Amino acid sequence: MSETKTRMPADERRELILDAATAVFGDAGYYGATTDAVARAAGVSQPYVVRMFGTKEQLFLDVLGRGLERIFAAFREAIAGDPEVPLERRLGLAYFALTADRGILLCLMHAFALGADAVIGPAARCGFLDVYRLLRDEAGMTPEQANGFLAGGMLANVVLGVRMFDDFDTDPDVRELMTSVFPEKLDLVRASHPPVRSGAPPRAG
Repeated sequence: MSETKTRMPADERRELILDAATAVFGDAGYYGATTDAVARAAGVSQPYVVRMFGTKEQLFLDVLGRGLERIFAAFREAIAGDPEVPLERRLGLAYFALTADRGILLCLMHAFALGADAVIGPAARCGFLDVYRLLRDEAGMTPEQANGFLAGGMLANVVLGVRMFDDFDTDPDVRELMTSVFPEKLDLVRASHPPVRSGAPPRAG
């Protein structure tokens, strides 16, 4: 296995580490995650992670940047999609498809909560504003339409971030809320966010 990893091109190994870092940061948060945990998840050495990314901060910034790029790509594909389907529906379905990657979702939430951080805060603000600009300038939304779309997306982030689906089968109010938040693709989104087993503590990274 290590021999296979040794032969892996550097760009592929970088993506492997970013995948692992997305999951680790998503589970543990920025402060709870360590480069050692990322290295273990990626199956590489901790010094290798440091050599490739420099610091945990830079690794998180790269994870954030990649997550935002995936949002931009998905939205641009939706904008260029079937004109017979309303634009907001196309964009909404594209975003809900992205929520299947829980790590990306949670890393974005962690970044948005770090607004006071001298480095991560500006990057998070810039990324969020770039999403707004894309909706306004490329999707042609009015500021009010873009605000409404972003508000719906943040609501989806929150209910997924707090694992609302964990109580879907036991609380009718949760079912009502989640059906309202995800009027389409509910089963797909739910399958991507299975409940934590009873008694199992969340991973600390």
